[in-house]
Parts: sequence; structure tokens; C-alpha cells
Amino acid sequence: MRADLEIIQQWIRPGSRVLDLGCGEGQLLRHLRDHKQVQGYGLEIDPDKISSCIRHGVNVMEQNLDESLDNFEDNSFDTVVMTQSLQAMHYPDRVLEDMLRIGHEGILTFPNFAHWRCRWYLGTKGRMPVSEFMPYTWYNTPNIHFCTFKDFEQLCRERNIKVLDRLVVDQTHQSSWFSGLWPNLLGEVAIYRVSR
Repeated sequence: MRADLEIIQQWIRPGSRVLDLGCGEGQLLRHLRDHKQVQGYGLEIDPDKISSCIRHGVNVMEQNLDESLDNFEDNSFDTVVMTQSLQAMHYPDRVLEDMLRIGHEGILTFPNFAHWRCRWYLGTKGRMPVSEFMPYTWYNTPNIHFCTFKDFEQLCRERNIKVLDRLVVDQTHQSSWFSGLWPNLLGEVAIYRVSR
């Protein structure tokens, strides 16, 4: 399982109900089903990933997250998860609000665009950064809302959203005390658990 998903699964209670937004091939939901007896559902837009979910017995629906989540009732899940997709949403604030309307808690991960490598690349080359972790150029990237730890936490304060847990990790999803000192400068990936 991907390293970020391994971290996330530790925050999810056994036997709970989980909605995974942009679930990919359903790797997290399979793990939660098999190891934590979680009832899970995934939303995905890519037909090949949907087929993979179905082959592995993962409950999945085709849905574009940018078009609204109004088809889900309030408080119908314990946890709503969205990994590495917030920055690709047209209305990330609306998706975050929907996550916490649908679920009691939300778990999100996103790249930190204030990381020192991004700053260095912009400062020295004068161009948008391209790396193994963010392999896209400015004109073909799915990232449309560049966000930092501080930006996300400001949004949470404005919307009265509580940050329950925050983990600052590098691109291999390892955490260190050093990156915790200056998360906005040294953290490459943000992992948040939030609630109302």
C-alpha cells in the first residue's frame, strides 16, 4: 500500500463507514475492508480505475467531484477521505465543506507548494518546478489551486473547521522532527484529519 495510505488507515476506526473521493483503484478501501472491517465506497472518474475497483470487489461510483456531492446525505459516513486531489479541484473549499457535511471527519493529503524545493526552483530558474514528485509542466498539470500548509489552515479557520491531526512528511511520506519545526518550508506533503 502507498505510504500515505498507510498513514491514513491508522486514523480510521475499525467497523466505520468510509467514503473515498478519487479512490483510484481502491487500494485504501480494499485494505480497510480486509483489515478493519470498514464499509467503504469510492468515487472515481477514470473508467480504467473504476474497472479495477470492480475487479477487486470495491464499491465504486463514477462521479466528477467538481460537479457537487449533493447525492450524499448529511452525516452518512464516519470518515470522508481525499488523497492528492484537493489541489486539482475547481472549488476546493466547496469540496472540503461537502466532506464535512457528509462525514463526521475528513482526511486529506495535498502537496505543499511552499516547500523549499519549489521556492528554490522558482527563485533560481524562474520557472514552475518539475520533479519526480510533481512531474507536470505548467501547461499540462492537473493542479489548478496551488496550496500551502498555511493556506489550508487559514481556510479551516475561516470555515470553523477543526484540525484534529496534521502530519508533515517528505515525498516518501516519512516524517521527521526537523520538518515539524518549519512545516511550510520543509514539508512536501500535508496529511490532515479535520472535523467540525
